[in-house]
Parts: sequence; C-alpha cells; structure tokens
Amino acid sequence: MNIFTSLIGSRLVATVSALFVIGVGCAAGVWQLDRAHQKMALSQSMAEHAQLPPLALNGRSWTLEEVLQRRVVAKGHYLPSQTIWLDNRPRPIPAGGADSAAQSGFFVMTPFQLQGSDTVLWVNRGWAPRNTENRTELPPVSTPDGLVVVEGIALANPGKVYDLGKNDGPIVRPRIEQNLDLAKEANLHQWQQLPFILRETNVDGLDGLARSWAPPTTGVERHHAYAFQWFALALCGFIFWLVTGLKQYRQQGGDQSE
Repeated sequence: MNIFTSLIGSRLVATVSALFVIGVGCAAGVWQLDRAHQKMALSQSMAEHAQLPPLALNGRSWTLEEVLQRRVVAKGHYLPSQTIWLDNRPRPIPAGGADSAAQSGFFVMTPFQLQGSDTVLWVNRGWAPRNTENRTELPPVSTPDGLVVVEGIALANPGKVYDLGKNDGPIVRPRIEQNLDLAKEANLHQWQQLPFILRETNVDGLDGLARSWAPPTTGVERHHAYAFQWFALALCGFIFWLVTGLKQYRQQGGDQSE
C-alpha cells in the first residue's frame, strides 16, 4: 500500500472531515479579511468626501447615490412627536474609555421638515443611555424649537441590528424600535421623504446626546484576529489529518513487514 492510498483512499471519512474543516476555516478567514478591507475602503472614501464642501439639501430633491457619505446641511424644524428610539445601540465612543464600551442605549431618530418644503429628512441626532431597570423610561433629551440648521453625514440607514420579527401592530408611544425602515415610515405618514438619513455631527452635547461617532475602521483589528483564528483552525485540521495519516501508514508498514 503506497502513502497516497493510506492517507486518502483508505481514510475517506477522515479526509472528507478534514476537507470540511479546512474549507470552513479558509472561507471564514477570507470573509473576515474582506470585512476588514470593506471597512478600510469605507473609511478612505468617507475621508475623501469629508474634504468636499457640504451639500445643501434645501431647494432640490437628492438621491442616495448623489449624497452618500457626503457632508450635508439642512435648514428646517424637527417633528419631535414622531421620534423613534432605536434600541440596543452601543455608545459610539465611550466617554469613560473601555470600561463603558458595552453600555447600551438608543439612537434618537427624529424627522426633520425642510424649510419651504413638505419634504422630510430623518436625522440620527445621537446616542442616549437606556434605563436598565425600566426599558420604557426614556432619558431626558431636549429638542430645539423653531428653525434650525443641522449638519452631518448622509448615510443609507442608521445601521441595523438583529430583529426577532416585524412589528406590524398599532403604533405605541414612545416608539421604541429595533430598526428604522425608511419606506415603511414614508408609507405610514404619507409624506414626501428623502431616501437617506442625516447623521448629525455637531458635538456640543447641549441636548443630552452623544455624537462622538466611531470611525468606520473600528473593529478592523478584530476582523484580522478572527481571520488568523480561522486560518489557524484550517491549518490545524490539515496537520491533524496528515499526522494521523502518516502514523497509520507507518503502522500498516510495520504490520506488513512482520
């Protein structure tokens, strides 16, 4: 019996299992590297867009493709009664350092009606802490009255978290949701709505909200570490298969010599 037959031909189950482990490890490792590359490319793109002058949203209708990742500015007034509190959102950048990194709270999404128009823009005004003992008790947040100017970054959405199911029941106030569905909100309110959100960048904090947004490259090191672990798993699977195969091959050779 030659070594090829011993390692593969006579160990089909072990070979298939090893190929499965190697395949999963390599695929997961490549996916983690791809995620890191996407974050780095997004960061570079946003840095380039940040050098461009802000786009004025008043006066014309903008598409998502025209404004995505660009700095934008809008003049109008808030509609605070329609605010949505997006739950289970981590603090953008912990003020207290790593000790408060896991602090969970809300993204405060408030619709903003543009001056001289019926068009509405959803604004991610920032992050507020959650009451851990009473989920429905909202933190004190002030909303400016009258005409204001907001500036920020145009994004497709405020980010998504895992949602156990769609809430198609009646609207309950305050509206605490897992995710923001722009199409659903436009249909619910029957108003003209821009197809993107504005993530406010003003950092004065006078309204009780945190807006120290994490850079897109946050987590790149973690993706690289995960990729290393997956590739290491694939390598260990191959080494285990090879060592056990060689051991079996030597034992079979010894038996035949006897």
